[in-house]
Amino acid sequence: MTPDPPRQRPEGAFLVTVSGLDRPGSAADLFAALEQAGADVLDVEQVTIFGQLLLAVVVVGVDQGVLQDAVAPLTPTWGLAVAVNPTDLGASPPPHHHHWLTVLAPTLPAAALAGVFGAVARAGGNVERIVQLAHQPVVSYELLVAGAGSDELRRQVAQEAARLRIDVAVQRAGLHRRARHLIVLDVDSTLIRQEVVDLLAERAGCAQQVAEITRAAMAGELEFAEALRARVQLLAGLPASTLEEVRQSLELTPGARTLVRTLARLGYETAVVSGGFLQVIEPMAADLGIRRVAANRLEVADGRLTGRLLGPIVDRAGKAEALRRFAAEAGVPLAQTVAVGDGANDIDMLSVAGLGIAFNAKAVVQDAADAALNVPYLDPILYLLGVPRSEIEAADEPERPEGVSARTSASLGSA
Repeated sequence: MTPDPPRQRPEGAFLVTVSGLDRPGSAADLFAALEQAGADVLDVEQVTIFGQLLLAVVVVGVDQGVLQDAVAPLTPTWGLAVAVNPTDLGASPPPHHHHWLTVLAPTLPAAALAGVFGAVARAGGNVERIVQLAHQPVVSYELLVAGAGSDELRRQVAQEAARLRIDVAVQRAGLHRRARHLIVLDVDSTLIRQEVVDLLAERAGCAQQVAEITRAAMAGELEFAEALRARVQLLAGLPASTLEEVRQSLELTPGARTLVRTLARLGYETAVVSGGFLQVIEPMAADLGIRRVAANRLEVADGRLTGRLLGPIVDRAGKAEALRRFAAEAGVPLAQTVAVGDGANDIDMLSVAGLGIAFNAKAVVQDAADAALNVPYLDPILYLLGVPRSEIEAADEPERPEGVSARTSASLGSA
């Protein structure tokens, strides 16, 4: 007896779309129906937002009528809308370029999102995925963009970000984003809210003179090293105990502890690099669990500041060199480094890093950086690394005092 030839499987692909109120078991019933129809699954995407399910499945190897009969019971059983439509597998070949685009602002109205999506389209890109990273105290979304070139995408979204006054960062997608990172933070007006030299000058009674030198340096009339030596000279005679007084008075930027704590949990390396003073910064960094520190050392003799510095000055070039050194010591490629700073003295460091972030910085610094944050919190840096607020809060849950809500804890712990 001659065996029957194998049955020819139907050609063509179908997109099965399921939408409606999400309930446990609805997806299980869908895939059971697809199995009953004899379909092979090629692709699956699911989104659940505010309890509403959108599930899309691409299948092959099944007749459309058989497929429709198999999924039809889902409508009366679960109250879901189910659609079956032919799809062309060759219509949209995967683009070669993928980027992560992070959008962040205190609020993101529809007009802002329309501007961002319009910029992506003008750059020749298409948004394949959208994930909300945070809804308080800032709003942040992460978009996976396909098909756009890096330079054009950055140019288009930077123009929209400036027009809309929102923060947008563009990064190449790839495995490097999931790898171990080194994050290097500037200190004055970045990790802390003050300028250490100004705090010392107040106690030395030379605040006005120091402010004048700082103004001249910012105007380009003095090099950083020259300005730093001039300011330190004015501190001569100040008791060394004042350094500890100043350290005790430092105010961390909101979100600093959350940022450093979360980076440690991720297994990332954190370092601080400053044009300020080691005797003040090093104990503060140790309190945060940061062991890599580069800063300038004040000379002390007979219990008082001499008005001089010891060793090489950590200036604009010195900051970039410190980043390179810390990356080498930590075994982290420069492409996986992140630098954060606010001043012109940070520009070289921001340029060397794989991702340079200008934090509440002047325009010249923002222009030199890959991304800008103009919110008063440091922990949104985590969103640029793809870490959502929900995961940050979940990791903090065991440490949260009993009876304190996630929202309240996030606010209390952000300093």
